[in-house]
Amino acid sequence: MTSFVVVPASYVYLLRDDATRGPEVLLQLRSGTTYMDGHWAAAAAGHVERGETAFAAAQREATEELGITAVDLCFEFTMQRTQGGEPIDERVDFFFTARSWTGEPRIVEPDKCAELRWCLLDDLPDPVVPHEAFALSQLGTPHRYLTHGFHT
Repeated sequence: MTSFVVVPASYVYLLRDDATRGPEVLLQLRSGTTYMDGHWAAAAAGHVERGETAFAAAQREATEELGITAVDLCFEFTMQRTQGGEPIDERVDFFFTARSWTGEPRIVEPDKCAELRWCLLDDLPDPVVPHEAFALSQLGTPHRYLTHGFHT
């Protein structure tokens, strides 16, 4: 049996309700990251560091990437995923949403983010990082454990 490392990451979807348009999510256009550049993704996300909880990582990423603090995180679900069935590509992602925070979200890392945009949840821009498109489609469902990329 081949051993592998599971890489944990935390994602933060900032949400708001627009009275005329409906529910919106803040997304970033990835640029200069070497992973899925040109795709839309969570406005804040990143790897969980050694000794850090997924919750703390989500708070840290929101501050580092968006310049916001006091993010009122709500746990949504965990996703176990792989890419192409290769065990070395195993990931465990923790997804959080927030509807309140302190500060105005802005691009703090312009070398990794080309644009921030509020997008309708039911009309996302194209393309969205595939596993995140799946995650966004599951917001508001009772599912707390998701998988992506496995062949059963």
